[in-house]
Amino acid sequence: MNNAEFFAAIKMLAKEKGITPESLCEGIQRAIVTVVKKDMNGKDIVFCEIDYEKQKIKIFLRKNVVEVIEDPDTDILPAEAKAYDPDAEAGGTVDIPFDTDTFSRIAAEKGKHVLRQGIGEAEKESRSQKLLSKKQEIVTARILKIDSRTGNAIIEFDGIEETLPKSEQLPGEFLREGELVKVFIADLKGVDGKVSKATVSRTHPGLVKRLFETEVPEIFEGSVEIKAVSREAGSRTKIAVISNEENVEPVGACIGPRGARVNKIVDLLGGEKIDIIRYSEVPEDFIAEALKPADVIKVELSETGEKSCTVTVPENQLSLAIGNKGQNVRLAAKLTGYKIDIKADTTRQQETSSFDYSIKF
Repeated sequence: MNNAEFFAAIKMLAKEKGITPESLCEGIQRAIVTVVKKDMNGKDIVFCEIDYEKQKIKIFLRKNVVEVIEDPDTDILPAEAKAYDPDAEAGGTVDIPFDTDTFSRIAAEKGKHVLRQGIGEAEKESRSQKLLSKKQEIVTARILKIDSRTGNAIIEFDGIEETLPKSEQLPGEFLREGELVKVFIADLKGVDGKVSKATVSRTHPGLVKRLFETEVPEIFEGSVEIKAVSREAGSRTKIAVISNEENVEPVGACIGPRGARVNKIVDLLGGEKIDIIRYSEVPEDFIAEALKPADVIKVELSETGEKSCTVTVPENQLSLAIGNKGQNVRLAAKLTGYKIDIKADTTRQQETSSFDYSIKF
């Protein structure tokens, strides 16, 4: 196979695999070096350069120019080195074209292995780069398969297959094969800088944050900023926002005309309730806002320096402030980062709920 045929095959194979010709060339480069290096008794002197644009292939050995040969595989005398580089001197290195007969033998014996390895390397690199570009972002994924035993879903986005664990799906939702869903790339895992696996979630607070950034132009443009999000997926979310421009009302911008913006997000989350809270730099005000829809009489911050407070509410608002199974105060604590104790304004009834959480982005 000549160079033209080789690069034509690279172009066709790259298209078939959904990767760039350049990344495929890089993968084949690494595979060639690995195979030839084994043939050279593992000596780290083999280099390969494949230039897709110029359609050139170069395989060479980089040897040390020395006055006394200690290892014939890695060393070369100055007089011999000058045949490859007239400026070669002892103490330097010289690049020697790899023997074509030897390479032809290796290619004949291990050509298929080199190609498979090169494709594998290129696909891993392509996957890694795609995932790196999507960390902490939302993607639209197609459900390929549901494991009937575990409930885990195999999903596909941008040519990448991943697992959406049952634990990262919304409580009570039933995914169907072929369905399109929004998922959040919460984290990436890998070794040596190569990403091999993504943590994909529909329960992460970041999903709600990114949905608001997508659906609310004022957030995307920066005139409204999301300061914090607390979430109990599938049930309820609180999101704190602030305006960076005097003429922009942050809560109204997030709700949208006739609730269109927030309702679209609610639909995407399967009916999950969303409380949009006005953020304040004043802790007492922020905590009071976070406990809505309950009315707050007073917020007293701890004098010990701890991020804790006692909140007094009207007696008839106590259950509302605490919420069903403590959900409202729990989400408020997550949102503000404060431990919150709630009590009624009558000394005869007092119910304390202590939560200490914080969600940061």
